Amino acid sequence: MASKEHLAEKQAIIDEIKGKFDKAQSAVVIDYKGITVAEADAMRKKLREANVDYTVYKNTLVSRAIAGTGFEELNQILSGPSAFAFGYEDAIAPARVLNGIIKEYKKMEFKAGYVEGKYFDGKGIQEIAGLPSREELIAKFMGSIQSPVSKAVRTFQAIADAKEA
Repeated sequence: MASKEHLAEKQAIIDEIKGKFDKAQSAVVIDYKGITVAEADAMRKKLREANVDYTVYKNTLVSRAIAGTGFEELNQILSGPSAFAFGYEDAIAPARVLNGIIKEYKKMEFKAGYVEGKYFDGKGIQEIAGLPSREELIAKFMGSIQSPVSKAVRTFQAIADAKEA
């Protein structure tokens, strides 16, 4: 029979998991099978630098935490080794960073995830990982609108110079 302390510890972990899912813009689940301790440490460092919260939880505790929530669809992939990457600021960061790590190590794979409240299977998360970051999109947009403005300014300057001459 489980002790009250043990049950309280489990409930605290379940509450922690619920809290992470509730405040995250995205949650990506990977199968981390086959990585070494050194690779896992390097991966955690890269994820931390990208402000991604990466944790390994027992599938049963995650299943209990997401019961009755909008994340229940994850239950279908909660078997075997599962690690969870939560993105709180950049919804694409967990998928993008993990995708780079998966390519580098040639190990692990995406199981599934949620991005901005929508469920994606492993292939869907893989596609999302290829999207540019919000900052990259803004930079591309600014570059695209800056070019025509620069041309217009040069044209007006040439007209003004021609009138002076």
